[in-house]
Amino acid sequence: MKNCTTRARFATLSVALGAALSAHAQSQLQLPEKIVTASRVATPVTDVLADVSVIDRATLELAGQSSVRDLLAQLPGVQIASSGSYRSTTSLFLRGAVTSQTLVLIDGVRVGSATSGGGSLENLPLSRIERIEILRGAASALYGPDAVGGVIQIFTREASQALELGASAGLGSDGQQQAGAHLSGSSGVMGYSFGVAREKASGISAVSNPASGSYNADEDGFDASSADFRLSAHINRAHGLRLSLLRSDTSYRFDSTPFPNPLGLNRLTSDARGKTGLGHATLQWDAQWLPQWHSTLTAGASNEQSLGDYFRTTDGANGGTTQFNTSRRQATWQNDITLDKDILSLMLESRNETVDSSTAYTVTSRDVRSALASYALNRPLWNALLVARNDENSQFGNFNNWAVSGGYRMTDSLRAVASLGTSFQAPSFNQLYYPGFGNTALVPQKNRATELGLKYRSGDVSMGAVVYHNDIQGFIIPTTNVQSSLAVLRGVTLTGDVQAGDTTYSLSYDYADPRSYSTSPASNDLRLVRIARNVFNARVTYQLGSFNVFGELKVSGDREDNNLTFTGRDLLPGYTLMNLGVNWKLQKHVALLARINNLTDAQYNLANGFSMPGRNAFVSVNWTM
Repeated sequence: MKNCTTRARFATLSVALGAALSAHAQSQLQLPEKIVTASRVATPVTDVLADVSVIDRATLELAGQSSVRDLLAQLPGVQIASSGSYRSTTSLFLRGAVTSQTLVLIDGVRVGSATSGGGSLENLPLSRIERIEILRGAASALYGPDAVGGVIQIFTREASQALELGASAGLGSDGQQQAGAHLSGSSGVMGYSFGVAREKASGISAVSNPASGSYNADEDGFDASSADFRLSAHINRAHGLRLSLLRSDTSYRFDSTPFPNPLGLNRLTSDARGKTGLGHATLQWDAQWLPQWHSTLTAGASNEQSLGDYFRTTDGANGGTTQFNTSRRQATWQNDITLDKDILSLMLESRNETVDSSTAYTVTSRDVRSALASYALNRPLWNALLVARNDENSQFGNFNNWAVSGGYRMTDSLRAVASLGTSFQAPSFNQLYYPGFGNTALVPQKNRATELGLKYRSGDVSMGAVVYHNDIQGFIIPTTNVQSSLAVLRGVTLTGDVQAGDTTYSLSYDYADPRSYSTSPASNDLRLVRIARNVFNARVTYQLGSFNVFGELKVSGDREDNNLTFTGRDLLPGYTLMNLGVNWKLQKHVALLARINNLTDAQYNLANGFSMPGRNAFVSVNWTM
């Protein structure tokens, strides 16, 4: 019955989509020419089979004090849950998959915590990002374990052709301050880009519910700094090198007490401070050995630190320290062979992840060796992508995954796409070995995903409809660490982008119904927590001379979450958010950005007991030359 309901909903939405298409005039949308993440090779956006979104540099420049998590939350298929205040720990749900089931890459190299399984997106500096590509849907065949819900790939700033200098400074509500500077250019065969950024805020109280054992009505602020550097060298027409370095550090306050608690601290006598850091380095060699043979050799390393310190407020005595650090080393060799209009890709990859923690894990390191073969067929009316991959995990052995996707051009403007594939995810170190919580009997989760979609693109109109279904065998329930028999992630996503003269409209609607199933009646057919069934996003921008005026709207339905004592569930009400802003080009090299977020001062929670910012404003001056 539920599958019939989903099909009926998709049919209804498809009819609505077709009706909407005929109502819009046609001009040219400004969309990225190539997408990399969807197939691991640069593909024209008109030929991409997967369900993807791109956050381009123009959108990043209008973000103001917003963070990566705030921008991602405006996209189709993405929901977040934040544990209070600005830059606090964030959970991200892509198509209903939990945080650890979304893979995060920076310039092609994995980042994130091997203990929790998630990436710290909230601390990445927006000013030093060139673009973000989001791939929705199971992608382990392309990217290996953990890509169950999809992939988020972040590309750092590129070198400009001419010398470019820039600086920015901004102030906002809740003590927000922001400043940054960058230098970019090229000389002969060399290109370079360098930037620094600093952000801070006094913040708001992280915990909103007085019934919580951690409630403390203080201000929980943050202080973040970052620096990045990129150097590229075009040795000749066939060979190029690129070195990218990134360092980001954030310190923040939160409301909590330590465990164990030798000083007997309580919520009013504990001053809890967290520190997160990300160090990332990538060295890449591109080589065109033959006209039909291109190879890319990538060596990367990332180190993610997560520290917690607890002090007694009366005398500053240390009441406990926690440390959860992850280091990753990765080497990837990809070869792309052009066969007429088709592309054969062959890849070998080696990866190590090691945990350094104040908590005693019985195992602290694992290795993964991978091999991939993919074949992209390109024909006038249809195209397809076939992928096969083997991953050898030092803890769990060999896993094979595959994916088949195809698209058929029904008209010059309308394409039908479909995909079928498998993925898997190894348990994190916390799930396996955390004292009092870990379960060494856990085995990797395996899933099979299907999706069907329509893509329309003509002139100024780009629209899409996707229905997806993802069965996860042996799903590990995050709060209990129990391996259930099954979880089902299913839903529908509608998107639309229209440019009419000086006005651009971006709309999306998501219906998501992720559930877990178990042999236990008490836990059978449970809605996954912190995920709303219905979410609508809209963004409108209007260019009026030197003014770029924009508005953003989010309407979210209710969601469930565990209550504060974990004895049951609470319903978190739905909410509506409105943001307004303007970017004013004062002079050729100077622009003023002003934003008001949460215009109506809506009070809402994305995680039970934790605060979210109310109405807040931000103004910045940006200079480029």
